[in-house]
Amino acid sequence: MSALSLRGIGAAFGEHVVLADVSFDVAPGEIVSLVGASGSGKSTLLALLTGALRPSAGEIHHGGVLLDPAAPGRERPFAYMPQRDVLLPWRRILDNAGIGLEVAGVPRREARERAGALFGPFGLAGTEHRYPRQLSGGMRQRVSFLRTVVQGKPVLLLDEPFGALDAITRDELQRWLLDIWEAHGWSVLLITHDIREAVRLSDRVLVLASDAGGIAGEVGVPRSLPRGDGFLLDPRAPQLEARLHGLLRAASGPERDSAGPGSAGPRAQSLVR
Repeated sequence: MSALSLRGIGAAFGEHVVLADVSFDVAPGEIVSLVGASGSGKSTLLALLTGALRPSAGEIHHGGVLLDPAAPGRERPFAYMPQRDVLLPWRRILDNAGIGLEVAGVPRREARERAGALFGPFGLAGTEHRYPRQLSGGMRQRVSFLRTVVQGKPVLLLDEPFGALDAITRDELQRWLLDIWEAHGWSVLLITHDIREAVRLSDRVLVLASDAGGIAGEVGVPRSLPRGDGFLLDPRAPQLEARLHGLLRAASGPERDSAGPGSAGPRAQSLVR
């Protein structure tokens, strides 16, 4: 039974159709990445899942149960992590980590206790009483991730969580995310603009078509693929990336594929946002 199931999802703003007939599943304990050109509707899809928007068509299921489209975010089985850490600068790190629980109605003391219990496993011990300005970008993202998972929701929605970080910090946090996911087995829907990141972190990568074309293709990533030091040395990794580039070119429409085959790789990479 799927942790997340979308069937025929559509979204429109007036006469402008953003999404049409989007259908896919995320199995329990699976990481699924969603990539697509700028404007293909990735952010809109997350807004539908969190309850910020209502779909114009289709259904969203969790564990086989149909979700009420009118249900507020706090009643949904999804925990959302935005690209930016959006930590409140006037609150200490421990209070920032527990703010999602407080918004959901958990008393502040209990929220601090529940968040504080995760500081060690998340590599944040000793930062509880610091302010966001005193932490590096990577540490701030760990706080943002802790704030997301401490809510205890079974499905995580990660919106380009490492997109604003430098390459070294991004590599470090990708490894860390895989280690901590292995220990907890969350179901994850990851939005990313980075093809390599999608291959490295995912069990499956879905390509969202431009112009409200639904899911244009899927690439499965074998779990036998090394995700640590051996990732780039495994010949399957660039092969999977090449397949995704091809799907992206096709999904982005002919007007975005006019540069010719000689520039296919960089062109396709630039289209994923």
